[in-house]
Amino acid sequence: MNFYYLLLLIFIIVLLSVIITYLITKHIDEKWIFNFQDSVLKKQRDEVENVYNTMRGWRHDYHNHMQTIKAYLSMNQLSELNQYLDHLEEDLDSIDIAIKTGNTSLNAILSSKVSIAEKNNIPVNCKANLPQSLKVSDVHLCTIIGNLLDNAIEACQKADPQNRFIRIYIGIFKEQLYISVSNSTKQMERKKISELITGKKGEHGFGLKRIDKIVDLYNGYLNRKNEPGVFATEILLPL
Repeated sequence: MNFYYLLLLIFIIVLLSVIITYLITKHIDEKWIFNFQDSVLKKQRDEVENVYNTMRGWRHDYHNHMQTIKAYLSMNQLSELNQYLDHLEEDLDSIDIAIKTGNTSLNAILSSKVSIAEKNNIPVNCKANLPQSLKVSDVHLCTIIGNLLDNAIEACQKADPQNRFIRIYIGIFKEQLYISVSNSTKQMERKKISELITGKKGEHGFGLKRIDKIVDLYNGYLNRKNEPGVFATEILLPL
């Protein structure tokens, strides 16, 4: 009888251990998810704030321009007004940084990320041109681009300010959607891609996995290159 009691006691101990382990693991997972969601919301808030501040700047400039135009009109200085409007048109063309790709969702995510990069003194060269109809969904496309650029901006912020850059090219190559993002890094030694991927933790590690899963979902091709001072990602997705 004592043997059965002992066996029952062991079973209860094991069961309690499993339950405790599950509760601890669940708590850790929930905490990680909460922190991840909080960081995403903070990033989105910062991006919205950046757009808001830009719009406030445009509104302030617009008010000043209208006052100047009214002043020229009140003094009947039409020639000076015409010259002012010509200069204003040139100035507006020079600050038009809105990215137009042919895809509305891509326009939004690229404009937001490029604006953040430039705010952090990271020069960006971006070329993107897409047909309106794509096999990849807008959500998946923006997930890929958003994660790629988040990682690129983070890497550039750690790099030498004199060497910072991000290059983006998105277009059609051999009847496939071609995405290329390269950026400067502080890493001056060549490392294995697997080392760099496993070194990414938290949000950025999760983002890399999301990219991999989306590319696999569409039976696409993904290639990451790590050279001294430069990291590049190439993706091909079927149209």
